Amino acid sequence: MWSAVVAVAGTLLGSALTGLLQIRRERAARAERREEALRLALGDLVAALGDHRRALWHRADLVLSGASEDAVEAARAASHATRSAVTAPLVAVSVLEPSLAAPARTAALAAFGIRDAADHDDLAARRERAITATDELIAAAGRAMAW
Repeated sequence: MWSAVVAVAGTLLGSALTGLLQIRRERAARAERREEALRLALGDLVAALGDHRRALWHRADLVLSGASEDAVEAARAASHATRSAVTAPLVAVSVLEPSLAAPARTAALAAFGIRDAADHDDLAARRERAITATDELIAAAGRAMAW
């Protein structure tokens, strides 16, 4: 009788241990997938911010230099396309790692602010602020992903 009790207890403990190990592996795999998705979203966001920053700088430079309306309109269309490319990775980064939502939003707003430059000096200062904000996002991401 005792041997049957020990056998049943051993089977139950073995099953419980196997289940716990499986849950642990699934959690580790889920964390790895989340980290990879965050890494991809961050890369996409930083690239999109850089593209948008360049497009807005070009557009503002054309306006400040008195370029033709056609040239400004073409630059505006290009900047609208690059602006749209920022949205999805910005949302993904903010959802995947909430601690990066504020620095990601700051970097995006700094890039968006380039279009309102009053003169070429202001344009250069706004561009530098946007680059700095992106660098700060990258540094925050490094700290967040160091866990």
